[in-house]
Amino acid sequence: MIGIFGGTFDPVHFGHLRPALDVKQALGLDEMRMIPAFKPPHRTQPVANPGQRLTMLRAAVGDEPDLQVDHREMLREGESFMVDTLVSLRAESGDKPLCLVLGADAFLTLDEWHRWQEIPKLAHIVVTHRPGWQLNMNTASPKLQALWREHQVTDNAELAASPAGKIMLQVVTALEISATQIRALIAAGKSPRYLLPDTVWNLIRMHSLYGFAATDNPTETKIKTRSGNNRNRTLRVNK
Repeated sequence: MIGIFGGTFDPVHFGHLRPALDVKQALGLDEMRMIPAFKPPHRTQPVANPGQRLTMLRAAVGDEPDLQVDHREMLREGESFMVDTLVSLRAESGDKPLCLVLGADAFLTLDEWHRWQEIPKLAHIVVTHRPGWQLNMNTASPKLQALWREHQVTDNAELAASPAGKIMLQVVTALEISATQIRALIAAGKSPRYLLPDTVWNLIRMHSLYGFAATDNPTETKIKTRSGNNRNRTLRVNK
């Protein structure tokens, strides 16, 4: 099975990375693809440009074998509709099960997505939640409630048994971290360290992203990060 974890990643943080790893391990997925959006259609546009966000994501994933960066939406450009991404993945994977990972808030607005009715035909949907939380489907539209009733399963073996069409809840580590929070900290001159990988924080400082202002007496340090899945590069950053 292949997991799909999409997002703007502006910037990527531990609230993205840990849940992705949780789902990969809990469901026994063969792969977990981290797919950054080129131009998200349903939200305010990112602050960092596509290349910067892709570089930060690659640096964050590094050499972690359970996560892979897939940049197909960057190559496609234009608005990043998930249905188009799933169509391309389905063409590559044949009948292999695909599992689209969504947070509960995203799932409850799924019927507002472009060509949303096609998504369950292309992939299973895994809805992540924190321990002890209950999904309130009463807030969902009647169409989404019907989809839930007809397709909900509780055993991940049912996901492995078919290419698409099931919906399952999956508990993940509760990390109350948001990219909005991180950007606000940086703009206020505060450190977001321990909310995101140090490699990402170093890139933010190097490129003066999110309102970061370098100190008057910067010192140089070298860090190793991943610029792709198969090569390293050395970056000089202000510390």
